[in-house]
Amino acid sequence: MLDILIIGAGPIGLACGLAAQKAGLSFVIIEKGCLVNSLYNYPATMMFFSTSERLEIGGVPFVSLNKQPNRNEALEYYRRVALDNKLPISLFEEITDIKGGADGYTITSDKQTYQARKVILSTGFYDIAVNLDIPGEDLPKVKHYYKDPHYYAMQNIVVVGSSNSAIDVALETFRKGAHVTLVVRGPEVSSRVKYWVRPDIINRIKEGSITAHFNSSLAAVRQTEVDIQTPEGLLTIPNDFVMAMTGYKPNFDFLAKLGINLTEDKFIPQYNPNTMETNLPGMYLAGVVCGGLDTHLWFIENSRIHAEMIIGDIVAKGK
Repeated sequence: MLDILIIGAGPIGLACGLAAQKAGLSFVIIEKGCLVNSLYNYPATMMFFSTSERLEIGGVPFVSLNKQPNRNEALEYYRRVALDNKLPISLFEEITDIKGGADGYTITSDKQTYQARKVILSTGFYDIAVNLDIPGEDLPKVKHYYKDPHYYAMQNIVVVGSSNSAIDVALETFRKGAHVTLVVRGPEVSSRVKYWVRPDIINRIKEGSITAHFNSSLAAVRQTEVDIQTPEGLLTIPNDFVMAMTGYKPNFDFLAKLGINLTEDKFIPQYNPNTMETNLPGMYLAGVVCGGLDTHLWFIENSRIHAEMIIGDIVAKGK
């Protein structure tokens, strides 16, 4: 029987593995996608808000040529951390069920079955997009994920949202020749947008290079046009692609299936903030999954400490 089974090979899952390794505990990390799958699916040109030292895990230095490292540097760093430390990781394997309790857990994947005394859920939130729930959202032209701006050159693009991902998409596609319309539910661009990017988008809107509709929402999508509900009424414009940068959420159904208590409003899972243990004995949470719908509250830099908290509690309890 393993001491720990860790679900999720993102930065925080890897940090948990490093802490377990340091404590001399047996463990395996299971990931349904590739290594640091969420980071891999970030836009190719994406730069972090945090500096490289705040993205470090396990005391391994992260050296970047830039003040804020980019996606490719992060992929290189976390891959080297995993390989150099010989972390036991199984990729492209999905956990389907977990049974058990205080005496240990039986964890079933789509490949095999494991036995572990403890389980750490570090599953992130990037796999399930928050839907718009409007007519036409299921059309292929509606995208919840974005990789590269060149694909949208010379196209009529509607970008929904006002946070970092939406603003990055609007600016990058505009600079590759797209005709960009930004649809924002609130009265302005989000204050959480990166401080060096926010003036750029505001200036592009002021000069008319990017059209923005505030206090507005996308009402319907059709093959060659969209409807936007604005304060002045319903507006119909030509459209080739909709970039619905509306955010993502953890797999709440899976958490509820396991028996983890969730709040009714924001689906925040129940856990001890001092140990990260859930209402299920021996099952822990790490990383952004702790925030429920408030995914903006947890980042690599402020949740990497979860690894030491969890492993410290497991060691203190004698495994």
